[in-house]
Amino acid sequence: MNAVEVQHYRNRARDFLDGMRYLGDDLEAFGYSSALLGIHGAISYADALRIGMGSKRLFSDNHLDAARDLESLLGSRRFDQQQGVKHLKLLLGRKSRIAYAGATVRKNEAEDIVKRAVRFADWAEETGKALEIEGW
Repeated sequence: MNAVEVQHYRNRARDFLDGMRYLGDDLEAFGYSSALLGIHGAISYADALRIGMGSKRLFSDNHLDAARDLESLLGSRRFDQQQGVKHLKLLLGRKSRIAYAGATVRKNEAEDIVKRAVRFADWAEETGKALEIEGW
């Protein structure tokens, strides 16, 4: 069952990131959408990794719990390459502002979110393979 769930969240992540890239050609017009799709893509990648490492709890009112859980799971496997978690934390820290706040998302902010989402996705792909996560 874990392999199926891992594939589900990984495919969801890729779908979000494909949408982010598609809309990212015009961040002036689609900055909110691109940024939020990038953040959700990172969340789905984190969920795929967490499920693949045995986490049973994916849902929390605090999105940063996902980053802490991922960090803990990686630490328990003595996986030292945790630089992707830094990108995840920064992305999660921006989610509420992008999704709910009345503030404008500037083009440079959307660009930074897109860049970090891509970096996190690349790291997640490498990490899933390195850890030999079933279903990756």
